[in-house]
Amino acid sequence: MATAITSNQHLINGNVSFWMRSVGEPKRRPGLPGDIAVDVAIVGGGLTGLWTAYYLKKARPTLNIAIIEREFVGFGASGRNGGWMSAEPAGQFRRYAKSRGTQAAKNLQAEMFGAVRESVQVAQREGFAEDLVHDGLIHVATNAAQLARVRHHISSLKEQGWGEDDVFELSPTELEQRVRIEGVQGGYWTPHCARVHPAKYTLGLSRVVEALGVTIFESTTALAVDPHAVTTNRGVVTATFIVEALEGYTLSLKGKGRKLLPMNSSMVITEPLTQAQLEEVGWRGGELIGDSAHSFTYMHRTQDGRIAIGGRGVPYNFRSSFDRNGRTADSAVAQLRHRLTELFPSLASVGFEQSWSGVLGAPRDWCASVNYDPATGLLNAGGYVGHGLSGTNLAARTLRDLILGEDTQLTRLPWVGRRARNWEMEPIRWIGATALYAAYRHADTREYGSNAPQTHWAARLANLVSGR
Repeated sequence: MATAITSNQHLINGNVSFWMRSVGEPKRRPGLPGDIAVDVAIVGGGLTGLWTAYYLKKARPTLNIAIIEREFVGFGASGRNGGWMSAEPAGQFRRYAKSRGTQAAKNLQAEMFGAVRESVQVAQREGFAEDLVHDGLIHVATNAAQLARVRHHISSLKEQGWGEDDVFELSPTELEQRVRIEGVQGGYWTPHCARVHPAKYTLGLSRVVEALGVTIFESTTALAVDPHAVTTNRGVVTATFIVEALEGYTLSLKGKGRKLLPMNSSMVITEPLTQAQLEEVGWRGGELIGDSAHSFTYMHRTQDGRIAIGGRGVPYNFRSSFDRNGRTADSAVAQLRHRLTELFPSLASVGFEQSWSGVLGAPRDWCASVNYDPATGLLNAGGYVGHGLSGTNLAARTLRDLILGEDTQLTRLPWVGRRARNWEMEPIRWIGATALYAAYRHADTREYGSNAPQTHWAARLANLVSGR
């Protein structure tokens, strides 16, 4: 039995993620040497930037491309996430359908399915598929209201174009054959998800991109992005095209403080489970697992037999502040331990080895977007709200086509040219976010207490106000 950790005293908290620590923090590449000129400048060394560079170089090997990264490749969300390469709607299907039509929204969904396959195949072909397993995704319901939402969600997915082979409702008995979760009442499985080791995946892609001739400048802070110019702390990069690929860090650019809400997501990871513990949990495959609570929890069983569990412990800090080193609040660690024990009571004494946090960029309408202004040469992509491991790949291929001036099915997707309004000013933003997540937590508590099939009114009101 693993030694219990009853306090946070021995927990590694913050700095890089467990994923990055498990492979070793990479030696930093040189910073920008001064003013330079390139064809394409990409601000941000995460997956959006790396994939964009990859596809552009594959299409036009002669392009001179530079990536500008404040820390090192994979320092942000691309190296801190839960390892879910998922393909549910990139934002809100009905919002895309309302603005561009149902068929356009279905086209986006189909391309998200394709992005999972494409991302897996490229990783396998290019040699960075270590620990990548394409076993799908399970969502579980552990009370009556969650089960009702699961069934409604399945119906909605089928209305959105999901076929019989895209989503399967699972009974408690069927779930028992895949994983033993306490009090499970039902759930569903979709094959459109792969398990990824975020650090191995992101660092592997960066090496492939460098081998293609892309220059990555690390330890270089972008201060402002203007037409055809990126001003950094080490010089100015002029370019025909500039791609903003900062996601939750977009607020660091001048004038972009309210464009995306930097939403905190926290994770903890257990020590390796014993064989007896693994047998008790019964989670043998590489499926990812999420619950259907309003305060959503997501889980990942690693290649070496650990369980990583994440959730929105403290989702938003005043004035969009966050700890760049990713320290997790003790209260959030306690919440995640409590949730792990609720789902897997046999793991009540398992030790936690590390906790870390990161930020994702949430747009005001909760819909991802890809934008291009030909007059200024400025492009941006982001707002994936939890589906970035697949959304970044699709967005990058779309950015490639926009830069190359090609009219393709990708450039006609409904997320192209979508611009959400800015988030509210403070303190309205903080008050609203804090109140909404308090409402979601209250709704979860009441739904477990009553076990009634109706979603609690507090969550319905929060969804209406937030636009989720």
